[in-house]
Amino acid sequence: MNNVLMVFLDGVGIGKKDYEFNPFFKYGFKAFENIFGDIPLLDNQSLSNGTHFLFPTDANLGVEGLPQSGTGQASLFCGFNAPKFVGKHFGPYPYSTTIPILEKESLLVHFRNKSSGSYFANAYPKVFFDYVNSGRTRLSVTTLTCRMTGIKLNRVSDVRAGKALTAELTNERWNQRLGYKLKIIKPKTAARRLLRVAENYKFTLYEYYLSDHIGHLRLANEFEKIFTELDEFLFTLLNEVNLKKMTLVICSDHGNLEDVSVKTHTRNPALTITAGKSAKEIAEIVKDITQIKEAVLNHCI
Repeated sequence: MNNVLMVFLDGVGIGKKDYEFNPFFKYGFKAFENIFGDIPLLDNQSLSNGTHFLFPTDANLGVEGLPQSGTGQASLFCGFNAPKFVGKHFGPYPYSTTIPILEKESLLVHFRNKSSGSYFANAYPKVFFDYVNSGRTRLSVTTLTCRMTGIKLNRVSDVRAGKALTAELTNERWNQRLGYKLKIIKPKTAARRLLRVAENYKFTLYEYYLSDHIGHLRLANEFEKIFTELDEFLFTLLNEVNLKKMTLVICSDHGNLEDVSVKTHTRNPALTITAGKSAKEIAEIVKDITQIKEAVLNHCI
């Protein structure tokens, strides 16, 4: 068995050793320090403890300007150079000419046809489905891919059943902002639920986007809380993943969170971490975000 759990972090790169503007140094990050014994930085970008591998992944892809989510995520999930194909970095939504490629080439689509299938572990509130049903179509790369290909988008009932996670892990924001009355869970509980879900599918994807939001300083009053929750979530995943039966891939589309001196994305290397059965093989192959898909397909099927 070699199930794949991919955790996509929006906007997390490897930055400078800066205790003022790099939150990984300012606040500490046990997912790095306790697992790898260090925090990655531009002068020391690759870390390993023998079973877990942390390494830089180029998101610039030979195109000038700051990498963006639309082309970055298309490149990562579909395995092609979307910025070069489009002629520029573009986001946050998919560029129109890349949409047919998402429908055919996404990792979610490739694994959907396998015996145990693919599963998108994020859940969406009622307001999202109301938005989609109204005919509006500005969706993220992953959400649009699922809509086009018939991959299930989870609802609040799946969260209650422990089969899906809200995008902010703990359910707290759904309760406060959307009026739900979900049980508040700890990030480590969310991580354990995700690991259990991933045991049932050949490929499971979970997407976390608040990393990019706090990198843009949109939630300044919640920064430290969100950052700490992300740390606990990732630490639990890395610490408790079954190294013999599963491959965990934590990856990102561009830099941002590692440098809060600016509110924009960065050209720093994107963060990638692998752990588990095919972790070493993937870490040895992947140099840029377009290579993640092929590495997963070659070593995890």
